[in-house]
Amino acid sequence: MESYRKLGLIRGCNYIPRTAVNTIEMWQAETFDEQTIDEELGWAERIRLNSIRVFLHYMVWEADPQGFRSRLNRFLSIADTHKISVMLVLFDDCWNQEPKLGPQEPPIPGVHNSRWVASPGRSRVLDRTAWRGLEEYVKDVVGSFARDERVIAWDLYNEPGNSGMGVKSLPLVEAAFRWAREASPTQFLTTGLWSNFEDKMHQRLAQLSDFISFHAYEPPDRVLAKIDFLKERVNKSKRPMVCTEFLRRQVGNTFSALLPIFFQHRIGWYFWGLVRGKTQTHLDWSSKPGDPPPKVWQHDLLNPDGTPFDPMEVELLRQAAEEQEKH
Repeated sequence: MESYRKLGLIRGCNYIPRTAVNTIEMWQAETFDEQTIDEELGWAERIRLNSIRVFLHYMVWEADPQGFRSRLNRFLSIADTHKISVMLVLFDDCWNQEPKLGPQEPPIPGVHNSRWVASPGRSRVLDRTAWRGLEEYVKDVVGSFARDERVIAWDLYNEPGNSGMGVKSLPLVEAAFRWAREASPTQFLTTGLWSNFEDKMHQRLAQLSDFISFHAYEPPDRVLAKIDFLKERVNKSKRPMVCTEFLRRQVGNTFSALLPIFFQHRIGWYFWGLVRGKTQTHLDWSSKPGDPPPKVWQHDLLNPDGTPFDPMEVELLRQAAEEQEKH
């Protein structure tokens, strides 16, 4: 199937503009920064990336569904002008669990992703009376773009169970898949395996997904072991596989180490992330307030002016595109 084939050809990154500290700031009308988005996706195009994975936020939609859809449509149009497809993420269990609308706090100096917010947040995940709004969100957003060729896939729930949520998030994951399928999208649905691939929750994520997506921040030998496990134990039906998060340089999880592995196994990929900015994801997960800038970045590819952290990495990405296109 041609659309299946496209998943294996993904060369992308997780994307948030450098001017946004989290997904609320990215999508709220007052801080939606089209100029920066256009500039940065122009840099991505020149590096030969062809896709981005982008997180949405339920509360921004809840406050203004029509405005949210309009901004998302404009975002997709910007990406399309740069020949970049988009994988959209609807829910997320990571980091701060009680998000609030309005002006967001500035980043804490020296701390990785200090103001990132979960979507919809712990209280709504656990409160079934809040799910009517979550159902409307999924059906409205997926339904509005269900046949939009600019959207390559829907990643319904990022890292369910993270931030202490555990299996308490699984009922919402299952509901999100049900709601999304009721919207009849032409694109495929997935939720990434990110922790213990052998536990019951991750087995269920694989069952629900149209294609297998996974996160891989370990050293290269352990990433390869993950891929072997997925192919032998999880993905016997040989669905496409996409690594939706990688790049942790300090443990050897680098472009030079992982791109050949992904190419060999025909796995599409999204590294984290494009431009060093307010999320400060170039810092280590264990970073603390006041820590000095690291000599080796954890994530991110480019400085805020578009110059690369390491020019050789950009060259590797361009070479990967050329090699892929030969085959």
